Amino acid sequence: MNRTEPPAPFGFVPGRRPLLMGVVNVTPDSFSDGGLFAAAAAAIAHGRRLAEEGADILDIGGESTRPGSEPVREAEELRRVLPVVEALAADGHVVSIDTRRAGVLRAALSAGARIANDVTALVGDPESLPVAAEAGAAVVLMHMQGDPRTMQNDPRYGDVVAEVGAFLAARVEACVAAGIPRARICIDPGIGFGKTVEHNLALLLGLAALRAEGCALLVGASRKGFIGRLSRGEDTSRRLPGSLAVALHAAAAGADILRVHDVAETRQALEIWRALRAAG
Repeated sequence: MNRTEPPAPFGFVPGRRPLLMGVVNVTPDSFSDGGLFAAAAAAIAHGRRLAEEGADILDIGGESTRPGSEPVREAEELRRVLPVVEALAADGHVVSIDTRRAGVLRAALSAGARIANDVTALVGDPESLPVAAEAGAAVVLMHMQGDPRTMQNDPRYGDVVAEVGAFLAARVEACVAAGIPRARICIDPGIGFGKTVEHNLALLLGLAALRAEGCALLVGASRKGFIGRLSRGEDTSRRLPGSLAVALHAAAAGADILRVHDVAETRQALEIWRALRAAG
């Protein structure tokens, strides 16, 4: 899956790479914010704030996929996300819908979302791929071993980079066959989704080997548990420095999109990183 040339612009998003995808969790049980933005008004305000801070994409999710989480009913997921998608899309922001349900995806795309971000890589619901293709949406295909309820019980791989890469390559080909051009496909190795600390490190060190020709590469490691386990056991609210370290590593390795909670801080770190590279 080696890529020798940069990908075509992903989806509908202009701008310098790596782009920043700001996280807006409209859930009462998010691992990262504990439900601070569960109400639609709070989530909309948060999304607007992230955009002001420099987010190129706003990723709206109404179902927690943290380790051990239980699925929510589709009607509840729709209730949570649709007002937020509609408001932020109406503002002119590029909105991504983080869902594994075709019904939610269809409704969110109709409400103005332009990107389908699916932790199951559009296999969890057999209708999701045709819905995305018919709508002309861009897609983010993530790798996950198992499902959120069980994925961290005992994740195992023979060669995590090779196995994740093979899965993502197959999903890219499935999307292309369904009519989604590579310029609208982004792959995500799924840091923390069915992986140990060692698996996460191997994937971060092997980002170049995961590239898919013509597709963008997304890394989402912000505030994740492996950062605390590699450090001093810090809780979610104290993982910003580690999140920035991973973001800069991913940027240096050629990541096209960084999915982050702390947009302003990540943007500043990237600006200094770029300045240092330019001065060198």
